[in-house]
Amino acid sequence: MQGYLIAGLPIIKQGDDIASLVKSLFDFQDGDVLCLASTIVAKSEGRFRNLENYHPCDRAEAVARSTGKDPRFVQAVLDESADVLLDEPFLLVRTRFGHVGVNAGIDQSNVGDDRILLLPQDPSASAERLRARLEKDCAVIITDTCGRPFRSGVAGVAIGWAGIAALRDWRGECDLHGKVLEITLEAIVDEIAAMANLLMGEAGDGTPAVVFRGLKYPRSGEDSVFMPEEKDVIRPHLKR
Repeated sequence: MQGYLIAGLPIIKQGDDIASLVKSLFDFQDGDVLCLASTIVAKSEGRFRNLENYHPCDRAEAVARSTGKDPRFVQAVLDESADVLLDEPFLLVRTRFGHVGVNAGIDQSNVGDDRILLLPQDPSASAERLRARLEKDCAVIITDTCGRPFRSGVAGVAIGWAGIAALRDWRGECDLHGKVLEITLEAIVDEIAAMANLLMGEAGDGTPAVVFRGLKYPRSGEDSVFMPEEKDVIRPHLKR
């Protein structure tokens, strides 16, 4: 397996054709996996917002007082959320497409004063559109960084994907001692996203596009890493 940074991308603006840009800089082959930082996808889709356009409700004002956040920012998070799991000491929410994260993944870096950048509205749909434009039988993963319970620091995770199964199902396979595996589901899109984030880097010197070549991955199968609420044993305790 080899990983390639796609160097030379310009600062992405609304309306930019990311697929054409990456194709002009890299010769894709069937089976490649293209990983893109969610920020450039969101920018190309015009997901910028001005905080002055948000009018905080009573709940947003209350959360802002307890967290020290701008109430307009809190309102933006609430607007992007399908469910609020925690509202202090920070906002932990479920986005409308299923991802659970702090502040609905809204970014305030490199967008200017009093502006924010929302996550793509439907990252998997975005990944599918990009994949169709690559004109090769590739997979596309849209990545973001996310904190992890019981661990310090952030790691790359997949928030949208196309052309690849989200999970590899090992159930029914045998381990080294012949024991049949009963529950093992491998979150391969998250593992690839974490590798991509390691190569991309952070802050101002980051490169938001990575291609992996030579990876073996299932094209179809289990299609979500988002834990269904009815199976989640942690979520009910957070919302008490």
